[in-house]
Amino acid sequence: MPIPIVNSIASWFLKKRFHQIELFLKYPNEVQNELLFSLLKFAKDTEIGKQYDFASIKSYKEFNERLPVVNYEAVQPLIERCRNGEQNIFWPRPIKWFAKSSGTTNAKSKFIPVSTDSLEDCHYAASKDLLCMYLNNNEDSQLFTGKSLRLGGSKELYQEKGTVFGDLSAILIDNMPFWAEFSSTPSSKVSLMSEWETKMQAIVEETINENVTSLAGVPSWMLVLLNNVLDKTGKDNLFDIWPNLEVYFHGGVSFNPYIEQYRAILPKKEFKYYEIYNASEGFFAIQDQNYSGDLLLMLDYGIFYEFIPMDTYGTSDQKVVPLGDVELNKNYAVVITTNAGLWRYKIGDTIRFVSLNPHRIKVSGRTKHHINAFGEELIIENAEDALKKVCKRTAAEIVDYTAAPIFMSGKEKGAHEWIIEFKKPPENMSYFEELFDNALKSLNSDYEAKRYNNMTLNKPKIHCARTNLFYDWLKENDKLGGQHKVPRLSNSRDYVEELLRLNHT
Repeated sequence: MPIPIVNSIASWFLKKRFHQIELFLKYPNEVQNELLFSLLKFAKDTEIGKQYDFASIKSYKEFNERLPVVNYEAVQPLIERCRNGEQNIFWPRPIKWFAKSSGTTNAKSKFIPVSTDSLEDCHYAASKDLLCMYLNNNEDSQLFTGKSLRLGGSKELYQEKGTVFGDLSAILIDNMPFWAEFSSTPSSKVSLMSEWETKMQAIVEETINENVTSLAGVPSWMLVLLNNVLDKTGKDNLFDIWPNLEVYFHGGVSFNPYIEQYRAILPKKEFKYYEIYNASEGFFAIQDQNYSGDLLLMLDYGIFYEFIPMDTYGTSDQKVVPLGDVELNKNYAVVITTNAGLWRYKIGDTIRFVSLNPHRIKVSGRTKHHINAFGEELIIENAEDALKKVCKRTAAEIVDYTAAPIFMSGKEKGAHEWIIEFKKPPENMSYFEELFDNALKSLNSDYEAKRYNNMTLNKPKIHCARTNLFYDWLKENDKLGGQHKVPRLSNSRDYVEELLRLNHT
């Protein structure tokens, strides 16, 4: 089909869709409220619906008072029953699919229910919206002249007792309409290969001769793949291989530590980067503007949002607020109620609102991935921004990192211990450490207060990791693959101790 016709069809779809988007942009609280009561009505005859008497809930206040906010451990028994074939427990339509999460906040694997409703009305709807928004912003796009190089997880789909589990990306690929196969590379057969290193080489072989116009995947793993492509072809940049490449759709981890490395292998100013915010539990937000770091919260994908201010999170004063009560630039834990039967579920992410009209957000970290051993409240966003700033000043490039506290011992003060694997290390490590410490102070007043005259915290201690340390650690823990992540910050020393041991072997 000629590209102008494809773009015209997309434009027609977008205009139709924009009416719905404008509705939630103009009436966000009304759209969310209506969504909540449609979910409650639809699930009133499920086991959960009868337990909490969904049919009698007439206001958000009643919903808030009656249903508890839960984590995975609280709902795991119900999910296990559903995985074993029972239905109508938390969602009225049969649930066949379960997205196996890598469990970054817990060593145990998590199995997140994926309903046909969430597949169609959330995950696939978001993919269409993402493409339509991109095409609307870039009318001369040649996206559909070629293929999208997608990089998903490495797990196969496993069948048990009539239900199926695997990486979310595998579930999405397995359920895609047949025509989507023609616009993507590698093939579904290669995409669903289970052994990561073999799969990586197969992807390189299958994609280097394709006309790739877009990339989609997690930045850390995509960078590994793209460097393999460059090594295989002997080229200096990706445009020598794929001259029509125009956009990279990325999500899963912060892009900040990797952006300079991407710019080095994609050296065109007009090349676009589009961020998405999705997870096994749902698709939440989309970058809807060129050259923007803000994400538009999508309010009509069958997900009702609530938020816990992080200054009260996990305390006796913890409060939960709906979208209408959020404030700008405040850190919130995200709570969702979904069209896959998750009711007031904490997903473990933290976000902050950078705009309330419309509701635009930035992902700031994880509820459990921060360091607060001394009242410093260091979050991932602080770390990413500081590292980006210092790498730019010192021309350093980072592959991966993690950090944990050094706890006080006797008269010895505390500190933060960092393990950083550099692709290109700084020429002067002491200067890097000084700049990094100062950058963290400038970004986090609590950290600055604790560092004042070394009152509570000594300066950070940074270890330069050997090449492939984090890759080897992921491999040792059977976590190689597109959806697995290195834990960035932790209040525990478990990860750091493991990595330090591996760094010296």
